[in-house]
Amino acid sequence: MKQCLDVLQTEDVRNEIKRLFSPVTDLILYEIYPYIYMIIFLVFLIFILILTILIILITLLRSKQLLSFSFPTE
Repeated sequence: MKQCLDVLQTEDVRNEIKRLFSPVTDLILYEIYPYIYMIIFLVFLIFILILTILIILITLLRSKQLLSFSFPTE
């Protein structure tokens, strides 16, 4: 067991394993790139929406229109 770990820790074996799995990882990354871009776009969109809501709330609170609702009485 110790010999196997020693062999796997050598630099040439590590490079060979990387070279062997490189096409697989490239294929996986190629397949998930559209989803990564979509997630980044959605996170950015959510950030912009939250920021606009915050700005609207701040402007309403400054003008105190949010707190001065009048309810109709009969």
